Amino acid sequence: MSEIIKTEAVVLRKLNYGDTSSIVSLYTLDFGKISAIIKGGRNPKSKMGMIADPPNHLEIILYKKVTREVQFLSASEIISHFPHLKENLNSLKFAYAVVELVQKLSPEDEPNKRIFNGIIRILSLFNSSDEKPEIIFSRFTLFFIEESGYGINLDKCSVCGTTELDKKILGYNLERGLLCEKCKREYIDNFKIEMELFNYLNCLKFNKQIKIINENTIKNAIDFFELYLKYHISDFKGIQSLKSY
Repeated sequence: MSEIIKTEAVVLRKLNYGDTSSIVSLYTLDFGKISAIIKGGRNPKSKMGMIADPPNHLEIILYKKVTREVQFLSASEIISHFPHLKENLNSLKFAYAVVELVQKLSPEDEPNKRIFNGIIRILSLFNSSDEKPEIIFSRFTLFFIEESGYGINLDKCSVCGTTELDKKILGYNLERGLLCEKCKREYIDNFKIEMELFNYLNCLKFNKQIKIINENTIKNAIDFFELYLKYHISDFKGIQSLKSY
């Protein structure tokens, strides 16, 4: 028997289904990631079909059945469609990268209110902040990695334990973790972390303000996050949204 549920959701993805319907992937406040069908969602007169687009924030009503993989979306109202975000192609690209990351890496039916609130906050920042979209995306990515249980150690060398890491070129071995200047010589396969990148990662981790940063450092951080996720999650092939624009 179906239960009528009212909750909030962010639209992660929308796919055509049959001749007239759509299936949406949603990250909900109360149930985590779920899939739902919008009957007749591709009809131009369908209100739900029009507003259920990534990365909109909605209030929804579901007919939810535990034994059913795809739920039935019966009603929705828009809370925010982040209009300013959609006026900036670069912001939109990184917003799509956020919802793609959540879509690909979140398990079904496992609610996490911190992640839900983090998605809303980061989309709001894309919509209103003057900070570079690349930095906003990196803030969310590191938060999401930590919240998903794949935390990145930036406190000490994972081999010798030293915390004296300032003004040195470090490394990150995907199996062992952070390497000090001395220990990184023992591991050929490691990601080079220069001091500007190390400081930038710490600013992201502790949500500090970032005023001036080299563009290459921002790119290197995103490359590092992708490499880290690919190593720890075997079926993750990267973030396609970043390659589509």
